Amino acid sequence: MSLTASGPAAVAGTIAQQRLTVGVEEEFLLLDAGTGQNTPRADDARAALIDEARALSRVEFRRSMMEMVTPVCTSLPQLRRHLAGNRSAAAAAAASVGAALVPVGATPVGEPDRTVEDTPRFHAISRHYGPIAHDPALCGCHVHVGVPDPETAVQVCNHLRPWLPVVQALSANSPFHAGADTCHGSWRSIQMERWPSLGPSPFLESVQHYERTVAELVASGAMLDATMVLWWARPSSRYPTVEVRVADVCPTVEDTVLIAGLVRGLVATTLTDIAAGRPAPRVPNHLLRAAHWGAAHSGLDGTLMDVRRRAARPAWEMVDELLATVEAALVHHGDRDVIAGELTRLRVEGNGATRQRRTFERAGDLPAVLRELAVRA
Repeated sequence: MSLTASGPAAVAGTIAQQRLTVGVEEEFLLLDAGTGQNTPRADDARAALIDEARALSRVEFRRSMMEMVTPVCTSLPQLRRHLAGNRSAAAAAAASVGAALVPVGATPVGEPDRTVEDTPRFHAISRHYGPIAHDPALCGCHVHVGVPDPETAVQVCNHLRPWLPVVQALSANSPFHAGADTCHGSWRSIQMERWPSLGPSPFLESVQHYERTVAELVASGAMLDATMVLWWARPSSRYPTVEVRVADVCPTVEDTVLIAGLVRGLVATTLTDIAAGRPAPRVPNHLLRAAHWGAAHSGLDGTLMDVRRRAARPAWEMVDELLATVEAALVHHGDRDVIAGELTRLRVEGNGATRQRRTFERAGDLPAVLRELAVRA
């Protein structure tokens, strides 16, 4: 992309007038359909993928996980097609090696084999972080939105901070662990707090401040290297994007499209704010962490912390305010009706955690929940 404007505000103003690109990485568990336990068949499943899908797969940290990535997309219908194709191909490959592909954020029953994939990097992470690296597998949905440069990406992350707990609550999809209800909507979020370089991104003044902060964390040992920036929003180390990592993997393609559309709308809205010179809210880290804990705990079923007003508010009131905040960006991208429709559906059905609990109440059997959740080829 060629930009003639200079300075963060001018660059943001130029890019905000365009259609932002979006792409999604989805992580899935490979489970035994009978027991619900994780099964370490990822290598075999990847080998069984059709050629086009294999090019869109990535080796994940755990041998019971598959990751599929979409190409760069410009519209939500295009994104939906790629997500559906990825899931169908991965499900067929998993089934061919005797596993079920299940979009769930945290290991729901157990993981007998916790060895990592055999790569030098994964072994280095395992040695450095010890038992933390061998917690049961966790699966996220990572949304990438195109931005023109790292400086803009850093400023966008500052503006995103107050809204990401709402995105987290919408996507909560991991209520079960060790065969029981955790009393949390997103056990994945709770479990990931053990990693020292994960959580809300700090407020950073510039790309130089970002680089200095990362260097200090690497020097401290909290980060093994500069690629271990695992904040809920970060400038991508591989692509010219902002990467939002706060969401659990979503139960359906429609849920993923909702999250991706809202994240793109948020990024576009922040670019407009940056271009207009509106500063990002300076939210204290302790309050932001509390807001994320609350979102992971109650999802959409209770209150969420409004970190700007420093008060708890009904979760759906916060969702409605998020929709109002990004509405102009959704209209600009042609996404308004899709996102409004998916939110109406979610208001009735609940997020993934709520739907899993309802199925469990009806079936009384966690493997039955997972079989219902499993992707069909």
